[in-house]
Amino acid sequence: MRAVISVIGKDTVGILAKVSAVCTTYNLNIVEVTQSVLQEFFAMIMVTDIAAANAPFDVVADAFTALGKETGLSVRIMHEDIFNSMHTI
Repeated sequence: MRAVISVIGKDTVGILAKVSAVCTTYNLNIVEVTQSVLQEFFAMIMVTDIAAANAPFDVVADAFTALGKETGLSVRIMHEDIFNSMHTI
């Protein structure tokens, strides 16, 4: 099972480290990362393997939401099944 994490907001030092720390806390394996800085804006998409997660998905999602509030970023995690359903007609 995989999940997609998206992060968008004003660029600051340590965004990747903070998102990675939450992944470590919940035992999510980072599979792929792409990030860009567009002028002063930061955008990142991260694919994670959540098969060995040590907490339910909603707990993990709440942690990323809390990180977003704490940092002033939009931080969202979406289960692979939902992501695929949204992009299938």
